[in-house]
Amino acid sequence: MEDVYLHKLSLRDIKPTAMRLLILRTMMEMRRAVSMADLEDKLDTVDKSTIFRTLTLFLSHHLIHGVDDGSGSLKYAVCEDCCMCTVEDQHMHFYCEHCHKTYCIRSVHAPSVTLPEGFMQTGINYVIKGICADCAVHKRIDTDD
Repeated sequence: MEDVYLHKLSLRDIKPTAMRLLILRTMMEMRRAVSMADLEDKLDTVDKSTIFRTLTLFLSHHLIHGVDDGSGSLKYAVCEDCCMCTVEDQHMHFYCEHCHKTYCIRSVHAPSVTLPEGFMQTGINYVIKGICADCAVHKRIDTDD
């Protein structure tokens, strides 16, 4: 499995270090977009500034993308190998209002929008809010009692 992480770093011309591998592995294992605080909690022995610098490096090399899900905390998700974080690569995100987790929905691309003349699009933020599958199951159980 370590080969997957090494491959992802190599693809983006990022020198693999033990800390970068640890942070990338942690992000991929969480299987959702994660905040800086999520990583700090999960990696409690790692210095906050190291996590921040690593995320900044990953962003600048398009290994991860940032998600503004409206929660007030930027979330980060690992990109697919073919993603270059262009407008065409943007996809939907789902924010659970119950557990506050954000998920990439890669199968749904952000819609293209025709802008007025003179406007230039540099990004798109497509977030749907609701209740995730795990919380929906628990919520149904909670209301059945």
